[in-house]
Amino acid sequence: MITDTNLRLEVIDLFARYVACLDSGNYDAWPDFFTQDCHYRVVPRENYDAGLPLSTLSLHGVPMLRDRLYGVESTLFHAPYYQRHIIGPTLIKEQGDDGLLTETNYLVVRTKRDMPSEIFNTGRYVDRIVITPQGLRFAEKACVFDSELIPNSLIYPI
Repeated sequence: MITDTNLRLEVIDLFARYVACLDSGNYDAWPDFFTQDCHYRVVPRENYDAGLPLSTLSLHGVPMLRDRLYGVESTLFHAPYYQRHIIGPTLIKEQGDDGLLTETNYLVVRTKRDMPSEIFNTGRYVDRIVITPQGLRFAEKACVFDSELIPNSLIYPI
């Protein structure tokens, strides 16, 4: 698929800014990467590939994203840790009137204080990206993780 070079660069920038936001712990800015009526979910590969709707986490719309962040920052008790995302090149699979359908491999490394770093989650982002007056935004983001297990619990966005 041939895509406009400027659009491809904007997609690369979107992903770079997205993971930088998460890795820096700037979670208040995380919802700004999404459309108001977005769908964000974290789903095991087996369910995603089978077309099953059950997800580990499923949020509809920016208000639910903000509610999740409130829960993370104000109500959940957990040992703090850092995340580091390593992403592969983004494949633009389709481009149409409803946006871009993309896939991007990711690896999330988690580092707890006084502990060695460990692989926390690995998989692929399956996204629908749309052009808005504010720039590119995720209308749908599926974090399709390869393992059926997530160590401990899922706290921060992937």
